[in-house]
Amino acid sequence: MRRVLAIHDLSCVGKCSLTVALPVLSCVGIECSCLPTALLSTHTGGFNDYTFLDLTNESKKIYDHFKKLNLKFDAIYSGYLGNIEQINLLSKVIDDVKNKKTKIIIDPVMGDNGQLYQGIAENFVNFMREVVTKADIIIPNITEACFLLNKEYKKDFSIKEIKLILKELSKLGPSIVVLTGIAVNEKYGSIAYDRLENKFYKYCLEKIPGYYHGTGDLFSSGFVGSYINGLSLLQSIKNATKLTYFSIKKTYEDNLDTRFGVEFEYFLNKFIKDVKRS
Repeated sequence: MRRVLAIHDLSCVGKCSLTVALPVLSCVGIECSCLPTALLSTHTGGFNDYTFLDLTNESKKIYDHFKKLNLKFDAIYSGYLGNIEQINLLSKVIDDVKNKKTKIIIDPVMGDNGQLYQGIAENFVNFMREVVTKADIIIPNITEACFLLNKEYKKDFSIKEIKLILKELSKLGPSIVVLTGIAVNEKYGSIAYDRLENKFYKYCLEKIPGYYHGTGDLFSSGFVGSYINGLSLLQSIKNATKLTYFSIKKTYEDNLDTRFGVEFEYFLNKFIKDVKRS
Protein backbone atom coordinates (compact mmCIF):
# COMPACT_ATOMS: atom_id res chain seq x y z
CA MET A 1 0.00 0.00 0.00
CA ARG A 2 1.29 3.44 -0.94
CA ARG A 3 1.77 5.93 1.91
CA VAL A 4 1.33 9.70 1.63
CA LEU A 5 2.22 12.17 4.37
CA ALA A 6 -0.44 14.90 4.39
CA ILE A 7 0.72 18.12 6.03
CA HIS A 8 -2.48 20.13 6.59
CA ASP A 9 -4.61 21.71 9.31
CA LEU A 10 -7.58 19.95 10.88
CA SER A 11 -10.87 21.87 10.95
CA CYS A 12 -13.38 20.00 13.13
CA VAL A 13 -16.34 21.37 11.14
CA GLY A 14 -16.29 22.51 7.51
CA LYS A 15 -14.98 19.97 5.02
CA CYS A 16 -11.46 20.94 3.99
CA SER A 17 -7.81 20.04 4.56
CA LEU A 18 -7.38 16.79 6.51
CA THR A 19 -11.12 15.99 6.72
CA VAL A 20 -11.04 15.88 2.91
CA ALA A 21 -7.56 14.43 2.33
CA LEU A 22 -8.08 11.46 4.67
CA PRO A 23 -11.23 9.99 3.08
CA VAL A 24 -10.28 10.81 -0.53
CA LEU A 25 -6.83 9.23 -0.34
CA SER A 26 -7.96 6.30 1.80
CA CYS A 27 -10.82 5.32 -0.51
CA VAL A 28 -8.39 4.69 -3.38
CA GLY A 29 -6.07 2.50 -1.35
CA ILE A 30 -3.54 5.06 -0.12
CA GLU A 31 -2.45 5.15 3.51
CA CYS A 32 -2.81 8.79 4.56
CA SER A 33 -0.41 9.63 7.39
CA CYS A 34 -1.01 13.04 8.96
CA LEU A 35 1.18 15.85 10.18
CA PRO A 36 -1.38 18.41 11.47
CA THR A 37 -0.38 22.08 11.42
CA ALA A 38 -3.30 23.54 13.37
CA LEU A 39 -6.56 22.52 15.08
CA LEU A 40 -9.61 24.70 14.42
CA SER A 41 -13.23 24.41 15.53
CA THR A 42 -14.21 25.41 11.99
CA HIS A 43 -12.31 26.64 8.98
CA THR A 44 -11.89 30.41 8.69
CA GLY A 45 -14.16 31.07 5.71
CA GLY A 46 -17.52 32.53 6.70
CA PHE A 47 -17.45 31.51 10.38
CA ASN A 48 -16.99 33.86 13.34
CA ASP A 49 -15.49 33.15 16.78
CA TYR A 50 -13.74 29.98 15.64
CA THR A 51 -11.02 28.51 17.83
CA PHE A 52 -7.48 28.13 16.52
CA LEU A 53 -4.72 26.09 18.11
CA ASP A 54 -1.31 26.45 16.50
CA LEU A 55 0.34 23.01 16.43
CA THR A 56 3.76 24.10 15.20
CA ASN A 57 5.67 22.86 18.26
CA GLU A 58 3.68 19.63 18.39
CA SER A 59 4.18 19.08 14.65
CA LYS A 60 7.93 19.16 15.16
CA LYS A 61 7.66 16.51 17.91
CA ILE A 62 5.39 14.36 15.73
CA TYR A 63 7.84 14.50 12.86
CA ASP A 64 10.76 13.67 15.18
CA HIS A 65 8.85 10.53 16.19
CA PHE A 66 8.25 9.68 12.53
CA LYS A 67 11.99 9.88 11.95
CA LYS A 68 12.66 7.46 14.82
CA LEU A 69 10.23 5.03 13.19
CA ASN A 70 12.16 5.36 9.92
CA LEU A 71 8.93 5.83 7.98
CA LYS A 72 9.04 5.89 4.19
CA PHE A 73 6.60 7.89 2.08
CA ASP A 74 5.60 7.66 -1.56
CA ALA A 75 4.63 11.32 -1.49
CA ILE A 76 4.60 14.42 0.67
CA TYR A 77 1.38 16.39 0.15
CA SER A 78 1.18 19.78 1.85
CA GLY A 79 -1.72 22.20 2.13
CA TYR A 80 -2.46 24.94 4.65
CA LEU A 81 0.60 26.07 6.59
CA GLY A 82 -0.18 28.65 9.24
CA ASN A 83 3.18 30.35 9.67
CA ILE A 84 6.75 30.56 8.43
CA GLU A 85 7.98 27.99 10.98
CA GLN A 86 5.69 25.43 9.39
CA ILE A 87 7.05 26.23 5.94
CA ASN A 88 10.53 25.65 7.38
CA LEU A 89 9.35 22.32 8.80
CA LEU A 90 7.97 21.31 5.40
CA SER A 91 11.31 22.22 3.85
CA LYS A 92 13.11 20.03 6.41
CA VAL A 93 10.74 17.11 5.78
CA ILE A 94 11.38 17.39 2.04
CA ASP A 95 15.15 17.46 2.55
CA ASP A 96 14.95 14.40 4.81
CA VAL A 97 12.73 12.16 2.70
CA LYS A 98 13.02 13.22 -0.93
CA ASN A 99 14.45 10.69 -3.34
CA LYS A 100 13.68 9.57 -6.89
CA LYS A 101 10.60 7.66 -5.73
CA THR A 102 9.08 10.19 -3.31
CA LYS A 103 6.93 12.83 -5.01
CA ILE A 104 6.74 16.27 -3.41
CA ILE A 105 3.33 17.82 -4.06
CA ILE A 106 2.63 21.29 -2.67
CA ASP A 107 -0.69 23.06 -2.70
CA PRO A 108 0.57 26.58 -1.82
CA VAL A 109 -2.53 27.60 0.13
CA MET A 110 -2.38 31.36 0.59
CA GLY A 111 -5.45 33.08 -0.84
CA ASP A 112 -8.23 33.40 -3.37
CA ASN A 113 -9.99 36.11 -5.39
CA GLY A 114 -6.83 38.20 -5.45
CA GLN A 115 -6.46 38.37 -1.66
CA LEU A 116 -4.39 36.54 0.94
CA TYR A 117 -6.38 34.47 3.42
CA GLN A 118 -6.96 35.81 6.90
CA GLY A 119 -3.84 35.36 9.03
CA ILE A 120 -1.41 35.01 6.10
CA ALA A 121 1.31 37.67 6.33
CA GLU A 122 2.89 39.32 3.28
CA ASN A 123 6.35 37.86 4.02
CA PHE A 124 4.77 34.38 4.10
CA VAL A 125 4.67 34.52 0.30
CA ASN A 126 8.46 34.84 0.07
CA PHE A 127 8.99 31.70 2.13
CA MET A 128 6.35 29.79 0.15
CA ARG A 129 8.04 30.87 -3.08
CA GLU A 130 11.29 29.38 -1.76
CA VAL A 131 9.87 26.02 -0.65
CA VAL A 132 8.03 25.37 -3.94
CA THR A 133 11.45 25.23 -5.61
CA LYS A 134 11.77 21.81 -3.94
CA ALA A 135 8.46 20.48 -5.27
CA ASP A 136 7.87 18.05 -8.12
CA ILE A 137 4.28 19.28 -8.49
CA ILE A 138 2.49 22.41 -7.31
CA ILE A 139 -1.28 22.99 -7.42
CA PRO A 140 -2.00 26.71 -6.99
CA ASN A 141 -5.13 28.62 -7.87
CA ILE A 142 -4.72 31.73 -10.02
CA THR A 143 -4.45 34.03 -6.97
CA GLU A 144 -1.66 31.95 -5.46
CA ALA A 145 0.08 31.76 -8.83
CA CYS A 146 0.08 35.55 -9.05
CA PHE A 147 1.52 35.91 -5.55
CA LEU A 148 4.25 33.36 -6.29
CA LEU A 149 5.22 35.25 -9.44
CA ASN A 150 4.80 38.77 -8.03
CA LYS A 151 2.25 39.27 -10.77
CA GLU A 152 -0.75 41.56 -10.69
CA TYR A 153 -3.98 39.61 -10.23
CA LYS A 154 -6.95 40.02 -12.53
CA LYS A 155 -10.15 38.06 -12.88
CA ASP A 156 -9.79 37.13 -16.53
CA PHE A 157 -6.55 35.81 -17.99
CA SER A 158 -6.45 34.63 -21.58
CA ILE A 159 -5.37 31.06 -22.35
CA LYS A 160 -2.14 32.45 -23.78
CA GLU A 161 -1.47 34.32 -20.52
CA ILE A 162 -2.29 31.25 -18.44
CA LYS A 163 0.17 29.14 -20.42
CA LEU A 164 2.87 31.74 -19.80
CA ILE A 165 2.02 31.72 -16.08
CA LEU A 166 2.32 27.92 -16.00
CA LYS A 167 5.73 28.05 -17.66
CA GLU A 168 6.93 30.79 -15.31
CA LEU A 169 5.80 28.77 -12.29
CA SER A 170 7.60 25.71 -13.59
CA LYS A 171 10.81 27.75 -13.83
CA LEU A 172 10.66 28.09 -10.03
CA GLY A 173 11.44 24.37 -9.79
CA PRO A 174 8.45 22.01 -10.13
CA SER A 175 8.36 19.99 -13.33
CA ILE A 176 4.54 19.85 -13.21
CA VAL A 177 2.21 22.76 -12.45
CA VAL A 178 -1.56 22.31 -12.14
CA LEU A 179 -3.46 25.61 -12.14
CA THR A 180 -6.96 25.32 -10.71
CA GLY A 181 -10.12 27.39 -10.94
CA ILE A 182 -9.59 28.45 -14.55
CA ALA A 183 -12.49 29.73 -16.67
CA VAL A 184 -12.34 28.58 -20.31
CA ASN A 185 -15.20 29.38 -22.74
CA GLU A 186 -17.78 29.62 -19.94
CA LYS A 187 -16.54 26.36 -18.44
CA TYR A 188 -14.45 25.89 -15.33
CA GLY A 189 -11.60 23.56 -14.51
CA SER A 190 -7.83 23.17 -14.51
CA ILE A 191 -4.89 23.49 -16.87
CA ALA A 192 -1.63 21.62 -16.28
CA TYR A 193 1.86 21.94 -17.71
CA ASP A 194 4.51 19.24 -17.83
CA ARG A 195 7.88 20.90 -18.38
CA LEU A 196 9.71 17.66 -19.13
CA GLU A 197 7.30 16.88 -21.97
CA ASN A 198 6.63 20.54 -22.76
CA LYS A 199 2.92 19.75 -22.97
CA PHE A 200 -0.25 21.39 -21.66
CA TYR A 201 -3.33 19.51 -20.49
CA LYS A 202 -6.78 20.97 -19.92
CA TYR A 203 -10.03 19.66 -18.52
CA CYS A 204 -13.09 21.82 -17.82
CA LEU A 205 -16.75 21.30 -17.02
CA GLU A 206 -19.82 23.49 -16.63
CA LYS A 207 -19.39 26.38 -14.17
CA ILE A 208 -21.80 26.26 -11.23
CA PRO A 209 -22.86 29.53 -9.57
CA GLY A 210 -21.58 30.40 -6.10
CA TYR A 211 -18.45 30.11 -3.97
CA TYR A 212 -17.76 26.79 -2.25
CA HIS A 213 -15.32 26.30 0.60
CA GLY A 214 -12.86 23.40 0.59
CA THR A 215 -13.03 22.68 -3.13
CA GLY A 216 -9.34 23.44 -3.64
CA ASP A 217 -8.46 20.79 -1.05
CA LEU A 218 -10.92 18.37 -2.66
CA PHE A 219 -9.38 18.85 -6.11
CA SER A 220 -5.82 18.53 -4.81
CA SER A 221 -6.64 15.38 -2.83
CA GLY A 222 -8.40 13.86 -5.84
CA PHE A 223 -5.38 14.67 -7.96
CA VAL A 224 -2.93 13.16 -5.46
CA GLY A 225 -5.09 10.05 -5.06
CA SER A 226 -5.07 9.52 -8.81
CA TYR A 227 -1.48 10.47 -9.62
CA ILE A 228 0.12 8.46 -6.80
CA ASN A 229 -1.87 5.45 -8.04
CA GLY A 230 0.06 5.70 -11.30
CA LEU A 231 -2.46 7.55 -13.46
CA SER A 232 -1.35 10.03 -16.13
CA LEU A 233 -1.32 13.77 -15.53
CA LEU A 234 -4.34 14.26 -17.80
CA GLN A 235 -6.34 11.47 -16.21
CA SER A 236 -5.47 12.74 -12.73
CA ILE A 237 -6.78 16.24 -13.43
CA LYS A 238 -9.89 14.73 -15.07
CA ASN A 239 -10.67 12.58 -12.02
CA ALA A 240 -10.03 15.46 -9.62
CA THR A 241 -12.14 17.88 -11.66
CA LYS A 242 -15.06 15.46 -11.90
CA LEU A 243 -15.00 14.68 -8.18
CA THR A 244 -15.02 18.40 -7.40
CA TYR A 245 -17.64 19.27 -10.02
CA PHE A 246 -20.22 16.66 -9.02
CA SER A 247 -19.74 17.52 -5.33
CA ILE A 248 -20.36 21.21 -6.02
CA LYS A 249 -23.32 20.44 -8.28
CA LYS A 250 -25.11 18.39 -5.63
CA THR A 251 -24.43 20.99 -2.95
CA TYR A 252 -25.85 23.68 -5.25
CA GLU A 253 -28.94 21.60 -6.12
CA ASP A 254 -29.56 20.81 -2.44
CA ASN A 255 -29.26 24.54 -1.64
CA LEU A 256 -26.99 23.91 1.36
CA ASP A 257 -25.01 26.36 3.45
CA THR A 258 -21.73 26.36 1.52
CA ARG A 259 -19.67 27.29 4.57
CA PHE A 260 -19.79 23.64 5.60
CA GLY A 261 -18.15 22.41 2.41
CA VAL A 262 -19.43 20.32 -0.48
CA GLU A 263 -21.13 16.92 -0.47
CA PHE A 264 -18.19 14.94 -1.80
CA GLU A 265 -19.06 11.84 0.22
CA TYR A 266 -21.76 10.86 -2.30
CA PHE A 267 -19.18 10.63 -5.08
CA LEU A 268 -16.36 8.66 -3.49
CA ASN A 269 -17.61 5.41 -5.03
CA LYS A 270 -17.56 7.01 -8.47
CA PHE A 271 -14.08 8.37 -7.78
CA ILE A 272 -12.87 4.89 -6.79
CA LYS A 273 -14.22 3.48 -10.07
CA ASP A 274 -12.60 6.30 -12.07
CA VAL A 275 -9.22 5.61 -10.48
CA LYS A 276 -9.48 1.82 -10.94
CA ARG A 277 -10.86 2.05 -14.46
CA SER A 278 -8.06 4.35 -15.53
